[in-house]
Amino acid sequence: MKKAIVLLSGGLDSSVALHLAKSKGFDVYALSFDYGQRHERELQSARKTAKSAGVKEHHIVNMRLDLWGGSALTDQSIEVENGDVTRTDIPVTYVPARNMVFLSVAASYAEAIGARDIFIGVSQVDYSGYVDCRQEFIDAMEAAINKGTVCGAEMDDPIHVHAPFIDKTKADEIRLGMELGVDFGLTWSCYRGGEKPCGTCDSCLLRAKAFEEAGYTDPLLEK
Repeated sequence: MKKAIVLLSGGLDSSVALHLAKSKGFDVYALSFDYGQRHERELQSARKTAKSAGVKEHHIVNMRLDLWGGSALTDQSIEVENGDVTRTDIPVTYVPARNMVFLSVAASYAEAIGARDIFIGVSQVDYSGYVDCRQEFIDAMEAAINKGTVCGAEMDDPIHVHAPFIDKTKADEIRLGMELGVDFGLTWSCYRGGEKPCGTCDSCLLRAKAFEEAGYTDPLLEK
């Protein structure tokens, strides 16, 4: 079977992306990051999702992006603001170049194990204004990866970066996830962490909106 690297944060998007990769016949190698984020709750979900899905490997890489901060997710002195699903500005939860860093590491992992496919669950439709969730960024990163790897630059065996939800809404993702058997009760989206979602940050609001539009109840709110 072909191998695929799936960036798995433990959130809704990445968990559906993992199950989608499996449904396409890939052996999944999950990659998560402990980058000094505000809380561990999402990584706990990543571990549970990887185990539930039966991935071939699951690595959690330490990156320590909190050494320089620059985001409410990596700097405890910056408060997570209440959400606004209509915002057009870049929120304080944007982590500088995070997906660029993650995809670079995923490319190294892919080339090392002979994988030629990387899945990332970003969307440019209803996201929180992150510049690294856009098609032009994904295209640019794929091009850079194949200029900077032997398989891409010398062997004509390129690595492909799949962003299957780039033009999908989160509601679309939830509907697909239900078809694929995703256990959304294992996922986590809240920026603030804790035992229960805060319900007021950008991520919580987008998640609530998505479940409502998809016609399902969020299992995290049933607990």
